[in-house]
Amino acid sequence: MRKGALIGCGFFAQNHLHAWRDVDGAEIVALCDRDRTRLEETARRFGIERVYTDADAMLAAEDLDFVDIATTVETHRPLVELSASRGRHIVCQKPFAANLDDARSMVSAAERAGVMLMVHENFRWQSALRAARTEIDKGAIGTPFWGRVSFRSAYDVYKAQPYLATDERFIIQDLGIHILDVARFLFGDVATICASTRRVNPRIRAEDVATMMLVHRGGVTSVVDCSYASELPRENFPETLLEIDGSEGTLRLSAGYRMVVHNGGGTVDKDVSPPVLAWAERPWHGIQESVFNIERHFIECLESGRAPETSGRDNLETLALVEAAYRSAAEGSRSIAMAEFA
Repeated sequence: MRKGALIGCGFFAQNHLHAWRDVDGAEIVALCDRDRTRLEETARRFGIERVYTDADAMLAAEDLDFVDIATTVETHRPLVELSASRGRHIVCQKPFAANLDDARSMVSAAERAGVMLMVHENFRWQSALRAARTEIDKGAIGTPFWGRVSFRSAYDVYKAQPYLATDERFIIQDLGIHILDVARFLFGDVATICASTRRVNPRIRAEDVATMMLVHRGGVTSVVDCSYASELPRENFPETLLEIDGSEGTLRLSAGYRMVVHNGGGTVDKDVSPPVLAWAERPWHGIQESVFNIERHFIECLESGRAPETSGRDNLETLALVEAAYRSAAEGSRSIAMAEFA
């Protein structure tokens, strides 16, 4: 049994704890949060007896195999480096780091210490998106040449996470990072990116709409678009929709988790709805399932010794896309070569 501790007991961390209880071979035995009230409430909810308000004290006192860092981005580097120095394997929430220099330092710290570092970049672990990847991998539409990865909604994300309305950066850093990673997952790494952003909601500080065009190294052109200002007849939150054209067919992942694959052999319409786990609730169930999937993947990687799919080093590519998108938007949607971030 791999023993772990969770650092950070905020809104989304509750999903982490529910999922860890379902992962075979893992147990969360300690919690840490600087907010004593939130810490004790979470400990009671999940029946975890050992609690700390100081991460260093917890790491010194507890016999742990890993830590799950679910705190805000500015704390990630010190917590990752502290955990690595104590020889603990690490799961770290996204955004992985506030900037690429910090991210590279975190990856180096983990590699020097010989510990596994996985970024909790969970969107690509949604079962509907992995079903789409399976169709691509088996050649159902031939060789992809164009794609669109889209997340458009008017869901009130600010109610549960009010800091999103006041951060200097919003939709690309909070949501777009997931959608950009999905584009990498489906189409490979990126050669160039250009981006346009705007703020539609006057009550927030940063951008709530972003449109990005990516040219992937393998030749695919993709459009990645995100919005929290789109009033639709059907609220699709939190579904990611796909359009993919290939040399021999097309794939569409539409609202309601309907996946249609069309090729010379005909058209197949599949329901790829994620399961609603016992602790999950609609409409969050797809994301909640992906939290379980990525945590299970982490434990499987610890057992096998292989690198996680969303390792810290891999996530440098996704984080670089975020930085390049902001640079492009600030410079009038200039096309940015990702080699500038090497």
